[in-house]
Amino acid sequence: MLGNFTYCNPTKLFFGKGALEEIRGELKKYGKNVLLVYGKGSVKRSGIYDKVVAVLRECGKEIYEDGGVMPNPTTEKLKEGCERARAAKADLILAVGGGSVCDYAKAVSVSAYCGEDPWEKFFLRFEEPDGKIIPVACVLTMVGTGSEMNGGSVITNHAQKLKIGHVFGEEIYPKFSVLDPEYTFTLPAYQMVAGFFDIMSHIMEQYFSGTDDNTSDYIMEGLMRSLIHSSRIAVRNPLDYEARSNIMWTATWALNTLVAMGKDTDWEVHMIGQAVGAYTDATHGMTLAAVSPAYYRFIMPYGLEKFRRFAVNVWDVPTQGKTDEEIAEDGIRAMEGWMKEIGLVMNLRDLGVTDEMLGGIVKSTLIMTGGYKVLTQDDVLQILKESL
Repeated sequence: MLGNFTYCNPTKLFFGKGALEEIRGELKKYGKNVLLVYGKGSVKRSGIYDKVVAVLRECGKEIYEDGGVMPNPTTEKLKEGCERARAAKADLILAVGGGSVCDYAKAVSVSAYCGEDPWEKFFLRFEEPDGKIIPVACVLTMVGTGSEMNGGSVITNHAQKLKIGHVFGEEIYPKFSVLDPEYTFTLPAYQMVAGFFDIMSHIMEQYFSGTDDNTSDYIMEGLMRSLIHSSRIAVRNPLDYEARSNIMWTATWALNTLVAMGKDTDWEVHMIGQAVGAYTDATHGMTLAAVSPAYYRFIMPYGLEKFRRFAVNVWDVPTQGKTDEEIAEDGIRAMEGWMKEIGLVMNLRDLGVTDEMLGGIVKSTLIMTGGYKVLTQDDVLQILKESL
């Protein structure tokens, strides 16, 4: 049974080949000054930067730049971005890149005119903005985070060894996003498959909760099956447009808040993965991959019915002559087989985690309450040890 909810997603999407050419009408809605936000240079090497700049100039925009956004945007970078946004008197922040760039742009949008420390206000106290907000738009070059159609923003504080996300309200959602699957073709294989598992993890975080019959779980099973199928094709041929376009669309639906409506959600894997990232700066999707098998085996007894369903409906696990526990375990093994097949990191040591880091990672892990078991710090430590 679905609970009561109100749903709104104000982001306008332009999807497909040449979608960038369709944004001219949207750009007219904003003032002249555009802060162009991007990463460490791949958008320039790929030619996407030149295409975006050409469209902005044709629309009469004054372009100010904020490049060098790192994969795990930091509080120091956020401070720099706020200064650049204010100096530019930015009317629009246009993020060109993957999820980290989009997340960062949203953080700048609420922080540039914040009257206090944005880290304290937004990422420790989880308050909503009460000052001027700069509109954000995205041109996506990597899929995985779903940041192109939600209010999420994740920032890392290295001094505090914390990596924390804030899900802002709909006023922070990108006003529009460009999703051209061809813009993802030049992504290195490591980053590509990390994004694939980020998508899978987003779906599982919302799927593995609750015991009721609800539409969202059926939608998520279809999304997972589509992702598994297309990811196998994309790993063999990264230029397969059909596979990459299906994955891009799945990533958006995995985290545009739709499938979370009316049900509880977990997000503990992300909390552990983000704590790992705060210590190692490892690629986000890989941190999730490294801890997921151990985490899901740990909570499986508390949500056995859903894990059995996952095994049967997502992985086509045969059931004859097996107990529910055996079926559920076969589902986890099938997931692990797929993860190895597409080339994911399967343990934390390969991401640079040492035994000495474990206590700090445990302390940096936020404990969530929406899943099948609320973890203790000892539980987190056990999961981490099993993930090494």
